[in-house]
Amino acid sequence: MLLHMAEAPRPHTSEAMARAMNTNPVVIRRIMAGLRERGFVHSEKGHGGGWTIACDFAGTTLRDIYDALGRPEIMAMGNRTEAPGCLVEQAVNAALGDAFDAAEALLLARFGEVTLADLSADFHARLGARGVSPTLETEHGS
Repeated sequence: MLLHMAEAPRPHTSEAMARAMNTNPVVIRRIMAGLRERGFVHSEKGHGGGWTIACDFAGTTLRDIYDALGRPEIMAMGNRTEAPGCLVEQAVNAALGDAFDAAEALLLARFGEVTLADLSADFHARLGARGVSPTLETEHGS
């Protein structure tokens, strides 16, 4: 959402962002609340209000955003329970636990290397190749 918001430096409502992301405005508000708490966005109420960017893209990494969002689960696969009663699950956990931990650590390290400025530059290079102007509602086009 932050990258979308950067393309039109004006307040964006949760409703408009939800339409662009094909989700519910409540989902957007929850996400944005976590980002606001960490100082990445600001919100204004009332007519002409909405969410605006409050961070420097060059100094903000994907790891920063991940942390602000409450460190959600990264891996869809993984150990379901720490101390399972099932012996089969114990065997699987023992065999794969270290691999899952290593994969997650590698991914989180990479998150720390990628800034929002990096992503924005990539987006603009791709946009330039298409020769179109972005809008919040149409940036997901193929």
